[in-house]
Amino acid sequence: MRIDPLLRALSEPTRLRIMRLLAHMELAVGELAQVLGQSQPRVSRHIRILCDAGLAERRKEGSWVFLRSAVSEHVAPSMAPTMGSAAALLLATAERDDSQFAARCAEDRRHLAAIRAGREASAQAYFARHAAEWDTLRRLHGADEPVEAALLAALDGEAIGGLLDVGTGTGRMAQLLSPRAGRVTALDNSPEMLRIARARLQDLPADKINLVQGDFTALPFAEDAFDTVLFHQVLHYAQDPAVVLGEAARVLRPGGRIAVVDLASHEREELRERHAHARLGFSDEQMLAHLASAGLVPAAPVALPGDPLTVKIWTARRDGVTAPAVYRETV
Repeated sequence: MRIDPLLRALSEPTRLRIMRLLAHMELAVGELAQVLGQSQPRVSRHIRILCDAGLAERRKEGSWVFLRSAVSEHVAPSMAPTMGSAAALLLATAERDDSQFAARCAEDRRHLAAIRAGREASAQAYFARHAAEWDTLRRLHGADEPVEAALLAALDGEAIGGLLDVGTGTGRMAQLLSPRAGRVTALDNSPEMLRIARARLQDLPADKINLVQGDFTALPFAEDAFDTVLFHQVLHYAQDPAVVLGEAARVLRPGGRIAVVDLASHEREELRERHAHARLGFSDEQMLAHLASAGLVPAAPVALPGDPLTVKIWTARRDGVTAPAVYRETV
């Protein structure tokens, strides 16, 4: 990193606003253009300057480009500050001490929240429209049976204990895993999906299953509540997968496991447009970084090549003692 490009990059108010937004989350270029009220080409020029200065990084996903901060104000005690961390700290301090800049940043974040809320409402409407045919739609990504067999193998035959099935949909995975689990909590944000799941799971004992409506970005559970957390073809609906996995890690007990079944990175843009996918799958690099940042220790991923889409299974364990073989009633 060189000082001249860095100072030039920070000399323009729009770029300062972009950096404060990126300090909180990864954003699509289109989202930035909407928040800033500027054309996408103009925002792209600002992004190029920030990336050339080493302050931000681009990542292409299908026809969308995502941007994230390349610097952090937080420096490990054993490391010396860098120009990048100094720049990030300066911006954080400016938002704290400059009331006009702070108000502008707060308004940007409110505008972004409104944009994302609109997208999430559209996704919920999609789920409501298609709840009854959800299992059939999911097969657009490939047959269920090989993926489910591979998931069971990836769990190494260990007892599942208390299971949280995030985005349970029609309850298929909760039903499949219930014989190996002590108790299953099936969570979904769609009441229509939960009604279908309730009918599917009605034969399970009442003390075996708990259906909960909730948002995977703010799980309605205490810390250390579950032995296993499952995301089955769910995480690609997340606007910010890192936040969702961080929440999952929070409710996971020490030694517990997370399993993510999802699509490998692909270019099928129609899944975003027609089926409400927020992400076009995940690369191993992305997923392993998300898991590690959530404080989890990833295992080697499993790939199930398909035509045209490949399904991946990523598992990770929370640091701590070995997960218990029986469920502990604390949820």
